[in-house]
Amino acid sequence: MVEVVARSNKSENKPKKTFKFKLYQSKKNKKLHKLINLSCSIYNHCIALHKRYYRLYKKHLNINQLQKHITKIKSRTKKHWFILPSQSIQQITERIENSYKRFYDYIKAKNKGLKPASVSPPSFKKYKKYKSFILKQSACKIADDNTVIINKCKYKYFSSRPIDGKINTIAVKRDAIGDIYICVTTELDNLNSKSPMTGKSAGFDFGLKQFLTASDDTIKVDDLIMPQTFLANIKQLKKEQQQLSRKIKGSNNRNRARLSVARRYKKISNQRNYNHHQIANHLIKSYDVMHFETLNIRAMQMMWGRKISDYGFSDFMKILESKAKERSKTVNYIDRWYPSSKTCSNCLEINKELSLRDRNWTCNSCDVHHDRDKNASINIHRVGASTLSLRNVRPELNQAISA
Repeated sequence: MVEVVARSNKSENKPKKTFKFKLYQSKKNKKLHKLINLSCSIYNHCIALHKRYYRLYKKHLNINQLQKHITKIKSRTKKHWFILPSQSIQQITERIENSYKRFYDYIKAKNKGLKPASVSPPSFKKYKKYKSFILKQSACKIADDNTVIINKCKYKYFSSRPIDGKINTIAVKRDAIGDIYICVTTELDNLNSKSPMTGKSAGFDFGLKQFLTASDDTIKVDDLIMPQTFLANIKQLKKEQQQLSRKIKGSNNRNRARLSVARRYKKISNQRNYNHHQIANHLIKSYDVMHFETLNIRAMQMMWGRKISDYGFSDFMKILESKAKERSKTVNYIDRWYPSSKTCSNCLEINKELSLRDRNWTCNSCDVHHDRDKNASINIHRVGASTLSLRNVRPELNQAISA
């Protein structure tokens, strides 16, 4: 299993890529579980120091002071912390520092009268919910025979593709089932891979009946259909959750039932992720420029509920953006407040009386019959192309406007 994510570093211009591989099941994996649990205990210890320092001095604990304090107590009272590499402990303190910075930025924006997304300060975590720790090259090496060496111990992983670029960091993660993965982050000299350019652009509208609707017929409609993976597994999931609720807490049977529920959720997530990658690959191969509308996903979830979450539109856009960066393609967004569904794509007349129930409507000015989603995708394409200064996008529309 591999997951590729394109990233950019502010300090360096070199692009980054992350490869995700699953480790073989082995008794040696218990050592990695112990390291993750140790990372959790260090994380909770740092959170306790932050809270105590603020309670005494009403100030934020500086990261340099925290790292110096950890270095002292490692050699005095916490000698078992030496099992975890020092750079991994530094990554834990940096993670906490970044979380506090996001919280302080949220407080500043709120005091200015803005309405940012709510952010809470970092708090204590349970061992079961703590998932990962990060290693540098000095404490971890990857051999040619799909073997990773962590703390002088070799672990086999499923090598689905070669690792490109210079290895920067390796993150060891575990999921709710207990499987362990390694996420290898590499630096690349050139992220852009060879991909044929089609010279085509299109607009796409996100819908409930159909996942995406394209403004042209270059790509097949079947390639834009997104199955509802959660809905397909909901019956089995209900049975497994009912069995879990009947088990006695702390028993082995309850643990088995919990693992079965976790496997079901993992299956749903893998199916959704697979479908996202398939649709993104079809779009990348068919178009050079893709235009989308900025959507308020949280408001849509409040209105339509589980179906919006089942589609996972935000996760799909992250996958599409990473693939577009890798292949020198462009993903463009238009303003969310533009009336793409209410505007006639033929004469640009706005139908203010159009409601959400109207899936098909006829323009009062030019008497052209429109499909709601198709009309919105054409308008998104037109507005998005104008923002990018693309010409000859819709010759028919240009002739109608000039006439």
